[in-house]
Amino acid sequence: MERGLADRTYVVTGAGSGIGRATALRLGREGANVALIDLDATRAAAVVAEIGDASRTLVHAGDVADVAVIDGAVEAAVERFGGVHGAVTSAGIFDPGDFTDLTQVDPAVFDRVIDVNLKGTFLVLRAVLPHLGPGGSIVTVASTAGLRGHGFGASYTSSKGGVIALTRLAAFQHGPRGVRVNCVCPGATAGEGMGANFTNADAAARVSKGVPLRRVGTASELGDTIVTLLSDDTSYVNGQIIAVDGGATVV
Repeated sequence: MERGLADRTYVVTGAGSGIGRATALRLGREGANVALIDLDATRAAAVVAEIGDASRTLVHAGDVADVAVIDGAVEAAVERFGGVHGAVTSAGIFDPGDFTDLTQVDPAVFDRVIDVNLKGTFLVLRAVLPHLGPGGSIVTVASTAGLRGHGFGASYTSSKGGVIALTRLAAFQHGPRGVRVNCVCPGATAGEGMGANFTNADAAARVSKGVPLRRVGTASELGDTIVTLLSDDTSYVNGQIIAVDGGATVV
């Protein structure tokens, strides 16, 4: 088991599917308490059932762009488990309206994507960081789009670039307290939600041609990386932006 995870408490957004689900499941296997936040309470409850120990889980349904939802979830976790030791901001969306030139993107689409992906991350950092002391760790989830862009997705690319910048700021401001903040940037990752397209064999094969490992990733591989960054095994890793993309961004 990873060092320093058992009996600690972590808030995971977007925990009902994809990378968030994989992270919550891995934390559960490591003996951590998990506060799951998701827009869909039914999906989050299904993850709790997979973890198999309701005494170490808490479900909070709502929109991560709503400050009352995030503040309420963190307060509930503190009350239930006696504190919070970290968080994972895996809630995110990609709007089909982003598949166009930026001059054609509806401002309402831009606002919504920024609200969920960037503002949602900010709200979690804002709510969780005051509860953390030495050994506390947060992992934000951006995208390789935030590192190099994909040639489309003005809203998504902007939001994920913002997450990267916000991560670096938080790491700088709170590192002196012994709190670590790092960011993972998934490449093509098969799974539920945004990764559903890559569960299609043809789509996965097309994308894999540009990946040195010649395959797409899995949500569980992202979850494993995230949980390692939460753990004491990476106690001197702070402010890092780590692409988990099979090597796609090396060229």
